[in-house]
Amino acid sequence: QVQLVESGGGLVQPGGSLRLSCAASGSIFRLYAMGWYRQAPGKERELVAGINIDGSTNYADSVKGRFTFSRDSAKNTMYLQMNSLKPEDTAVYYCSAEASTARGTIPYDYWGQGTQVTVSS
Repeated sequence: QVQLVESGGGLVQPGGSLRLSCAASGSIFRLYAMGWYRQAPGKERELVAGINIDGSTNYADSVKGRFTFSRDSAKNTMYLQMNSLKPEDTAVYYCSAEASTARGTIPYDYWGQGTQVTVSS
């Protein structure tokens, strides 16, 4: 079993910055991918940023140049640095990890509970 916990959300003015954290715990045998997602009221959940097992990253067009996805393997934590925030960035942000918990098992997607980010003046 893998547990993910997000933190760092809050209220910020347009143009401001926030840094989200996602701490992972539990039995992770092999990690395949990680991602940050967001879901605004009445909208579908969308991928904001992802990182593959080889370390490569990808970002949604709407956040390129403003958001940065990083990880700290020693702390078992991943981060999303969000700069130049816009009102349309307002959403609940979730972290996700694709991982197997034992040798020979099929990878499964694990999700955190989410953290609210509100960008408003």
